[in-house]
Amino acid sequence: MMHYGMQGGGIIWMLIVGALLVIPFWKLCTRAGYPGPLGLLILIPLVNLAFIYFLAFSRWPGLDETSW
Repeated sequence: MMHYGMQGGGIIWMLIVGALLVIPFWKLCTRAGYPGPLGLLILIPLVNLAFIYFLAFSRWPGLDETSW
């Protein structure tokens, strides 16, 4: 009999990897002055690439201009 979908260990692995990605991006968003939940965008394929470029090249509201 064939089983479709993820086995029990696969779901746990996805949750661990998801947490390992979301937690640092959540923290990065809050430090940059953006809402933390924007870090969840890292889980959406292709949107995550646009999000990384957005963070890299946008002006961060939380960054003081005098600190550069």
